[in-house]
Amino acid sequence: MKLLHIDSSALGGYSVSRQLTADIVAELKRTTPDANVHYHDLAAQPLPHWTPVADASDPAAVLGTEMLEEFLAADVVVIGAPMYNFAISSQLKAWLDRILVAGKTFRYTANGPEGLAGGKRVIVASSRGGVYGKDTPAAAMDFQEPYLRTAFAFIGIGDIEFVRAEGVAIGDEQKAAALKSAHSTIETLVAKAA
Repeated sequence: MKLLHIDSSALGGYSVSRQLTADIVAELKRTTPDANVHYHDLAAQPLPHWTPVADASDPAAVLGTEMLEEFLAADVVVIGAPMYNFAISSQLKAWLDRILVAGKTFRYTANGPEGLAGGKRVIVASSRGGVYGKDTPAAAMDFQEPYLRTAFAFIGIGDIEFVRAEGVAIGDEQKAAALKSAHSTIETLVAKAA
């Protein structure tokens, strides 16, 4: 199994999403010891924002091609996606801009767009300071998870799995409860795949 592990939080050791992605990857490796893991820390080594590049040997173009090829080769993708100002981090958006590529992960047809990257398992570790889940007063402010669902569905990956830690900035008690719930989800996801 080829596993692509992406972190995008700027909080380093204080990051909840980083803790969750590490735990997800550790559990997946426990059940699949021969997993080949490729890791990117998009905060420590940010990608430049996407711009059109005419020369394929340009360093930005080479890096974009590398990101795309790693994504296409992966069987499982684990993504740390903290909510920043109701959406995803700009670092994660820059990575998504490298993998949503016409002719590679989607194409336009007479019947509309068609995803070409199906067959992958995508697990997102979502961390949020507040509570934005379905049926909460703040649900309409969630541009993080709906965006990720839309972006991946567009390229043919319609069944994204979320490990969610909500309300981590409300207080220590809420953070502990959120992490406990997230770890329970991790155990369920890994057991389901075994």
